[in-house]
Amino acid sequence: MTISGREKAMAAITVMIILFGVLGLTAKGRLDTWRLKREDYRQVVRRMAQEQALMGQRALWEKQYSGMKDLMPLFPADKPVDTYWLGVMDKAATKNGLSIAKRQVGPEKLVGDVYEIAIECKEWEGSLDALVHFLYDLESEGVMLDMRQAFMRPHPTNHGLLRGTFTLYCAYMREKPALPVVTPAAGSARSGKTAKRKSP
Repeated sequence: MTISGREKAMAAITVMIILFGVLGLTAKGRLDTWRLKREDYRQVVRRMAQEQALMGQRALWEKQYSGMKDLMPLFPADKPVDTYWLGVMDKAATKNGLSIAKRQVGPEKLVGDVYEIAIECKEWEGSLDALVHFLYDLESEGVMLDMRQAFMRPHPTNHGLLRGTFTLYCAYMREKPALPVVTPAAGSARSGKTAKRKSP
C-alpha cells in the first residue's frame, strides 16, 4: 500500500500540530514557573527594603527604647509582681467607682529585656465615666499598662451602668541576678580537692 503525497502532507501537519501542542504546554508550564519565581523575587526585594528601612531607624528605636526603659518599674529577679499590679489596678478602680468582681493573672512572659503579665478582668461593672477615669488614672501612674482586649454591654437592670470584661497587659523589667562571688581561697581549695580526686 502506497501513501499518497496528500496523505504524507496531512501526516506531517498532524505531527506538527502535536509538536506545537506539546511545546505550548511546556512553554505554559515554564511561564507559570517563571511568574511564580518573579513574584517570590519581588517579595524578597520588598522584605529587604523594609528591613533596611528598619535598620536605618535603629538610632531612633534605641533612643525611644532607652526613654521607655527608664519609665518601667524594676523588680528584683525573684520577687512576685502580681500583687503589685493588682494593687495599682484596684486602687484606680476603687477611686473611680469601678467594681471588678473577678480577675485572673496570667503567667509571666519575657519579650526581649521586658517582662509582661496579663490581668484578665472577667467581670467589671461601672459607668462609662468611671471606666474612662479608671483608664486615665492608670496611665497617670506612669506604669506600663496596655488594654488590648475589652468588651462592654449595658447592665441588664441598671441602665446607667455598663458591665463587661477587659485584659490589662503590664510591662516591667527585672534586676539581673547577682553572680556568685568566688574567693581565691575557695577556688584554690576546690582546685586542691579536684587534684586529689584525679591523683591515683
